[in-house]
Amino acid sequence: MQYAVRKSGTSVGYCALGIKCGTRDEAPSWSSGIAHFTEHTIFKGTERKSAGTINSYLDALGGELNAYTTKEEIVLHATVLREDLSKAASLLFELAVCPTFPEGEIAVERGVVIDEIHSYKDAPSEEIYDRFEEMLFEGSPLSRPILGTAASVRKISRDELLQFVREKFIPSKMVFTVVSPEEERKVERMIKSLNAKFFPQKGQKDAAEREKDSADGQQTVSQGIPTFKASQFDISVNKRNHQANCIVGGTAPSLYRKQERIATILLCNILGGPATNSILNSVLREKNGWVYAAECTYTQYADSGIVAIYIGCDRSNMEKCLKAVDRELAKLRDTLMSDRRLKAAKKQLLGQLAVSSDNGETQCLSMCKGLLSYGRVASDQESRELVMEVTAEQLREAARDIFAPEKICRMVWL
Repeated sequence: MQYAVRKSGTSVGYCALGIKCGTRDEAPSWSSGIAHFTEHTIFKGTERKSAGTINSYLDALGGELNAYTTKEEIVLHATVLREDLSKAASLLFELAVCPTFPEGEIAVERGVVIDEIHSYKDAPSEEIYDRFEEMLFEGSPLSRPILGTAASVRKISRDELLQFVREKFIPSKMVFTVVSPEEERKVERMIKSLNAKFFPQKGQKDAAEREKDSADGQQTVSQGIPTFKASQFDISVNKRNHQANCIVGGTAPSLYRKQERIATILLCNILGGPATNSILNSVLREKNGWVYAAECTYTQYADSGIVAIYIGCDRSNMEKCLKAVDRELAKLRDTLMSDRRLKAAKKQLLGQLAVSSDNGETQCLSMCKGLLSYGRVASDQESRELVMEVTAEQLREAARDIFAPEKICRMVWL
C-alpha cells in the first residue's frame, strides 16, 4: 500500500483511505451500483464493531467520518483532533478490511439508496449530468450510473458485497493519506503498523497474485488510451419542468494526458469557473440576466474525460443562451487569447487552487487522488509550474479539440 503524509499547522488531523475501484470496475455479472452500495454498507458493522459503535465512534470525539464513490474510486475519510488521529486511521483500515455486512443493515441501507436514486427525479439539474454521461460513453463501463438503479440495488446480496470487497479492497489497489500537525515520521510509523496489522504478508502475496491476473486488462486504461468510441447526439426532451436545463459538451483529455489536461482545466475555469468574471457568468448572468446557474466542469478519467457546460434557466431564455454559448465557443476556437488576459487567468486559477488547498480535508483528498491516479503526490510548486507553462496556442487547441462542431453533444430538458 502506498501512503503520503503532509504536515499541517492546525490542531486537526485528516486521513483518507482510497481504493482504486469504482463503478467502471463492476463486473457484468454483478448488480449495477454495487461499488456505491458497498461504500454505504461498509459502515454497518465489522468483525470488531457494530453499526451503532461505528456511527458514534468518532462523533463522541468531535470528529467526522465520511465516504464517497466515483466511477474509478471509493474513498473513506475522517477528520479528528490531532490526538485522535490513530483511532480514526485504525477505523478506516478496519472498515475496509473487516466488514461483515449484516443482513438487517443491508435491508435498511437498501431503502436509503433507493430513496437517493428516486430523489434525482426531483433534481433535474443533477440528473441531466448522469443522462448526458450515459449517452456520451454508451457501450463503455463509464456509462454506468454510480448509484445503479432501484431494480439493481434490490438485487444486491451480502455474498455479492463480500465478494466485491474480497476482490477489490486489496493492498495493491489502496492508498492512505494524512494531513496532520504530528511529525511525519510518527505518522509514517503509525501507518506502517496499521498496514502490518491489517495486511499480513500472506494477504499481500494473495493480493499481488490477484492484481497480476487483471494487469493485462488494465494496461490500456492506465496508458490513458480510450477503449471506446464516444457517441454524438443533439437531443431535446420535454420534461414539463418550470426550469429548463441543458448540457453542452463532449469528451476531453484523460488523467494521463498531462499537457492537454492542464490546458483544459484552465480553459474550463476561464469559460465557466466559479468567478463572476468567467465567460458564462459574465455573458449569461451578469450582462443579460438570462440564467441563475451556468458553469463549465471537467471530469477526468483514466482513459477519457468529459467537459460539460451546464445552463439552468427559464424556458423562454434557453434558445438565447444556446446561441450565446455557440458564439463564445467559436471565439475560443478561432482567437488566440492575449498575453495580458492569459496571465490574469492563470493567476486567478492559481489563487483559487491555493485557497482550496488551504483546507486540510481538501488537501488530504487531493493527495489521495494523486496517489491513486499517478502513484505520487505533486508538490504545490510543480502544480503551479504546469499552469504557468500553458500557452495561448494550447488553450486554442484545447477549445478546437473539445468544442469542435462535429464532436460536440447537446442535451436540453425543457
